[in-house]
Amino acid sequence: MNAKAEVASSGLDTAKLVFALLLIVMGIYAFYHFADYSQLLRVIGLLATVGVAGFVVLQTPSGRNVASFLGESRTEVRKVVWPTRQETLQTTLMVFVMVLVMGIGLWLVDMVLMWIVRSVTG
Repeated sequence: MNAKAEVASSGLDTAKLVFALLLIVMGIYAFYHFADYSQLLRVIGLLATVGVAGFVVLQTPSGRNVASFLGESRTEVRKVVWPTRQETLQTTLMVFVMVLVMGIGLWLVDMVLMWIVRSVTG
């Protein structure tokens, strides 16, 4: 567990985040504004804009916290013991069987209730 002190966000950090958001908005606007040009060039331009905006966000404490969280999450995912193919197939088969059994059971309950309602209402 990290025992880092919280750093207050400064006005410059907020300005950086707003600038990154404006970059993304401008990139999306440019993507649609230049519809006459090649879609490949527009996608490359949009990806470049998002990359620059991401770089700007990583210069803020919030961005560094997100990057740190993603790195720690990746480390935790590596620690997971994933099931084997056989275990996955067996579990999937059991789920299908249980869904079928529950479906038939609920259908039977529905039929009995329908019969009761028809008997009562005539």
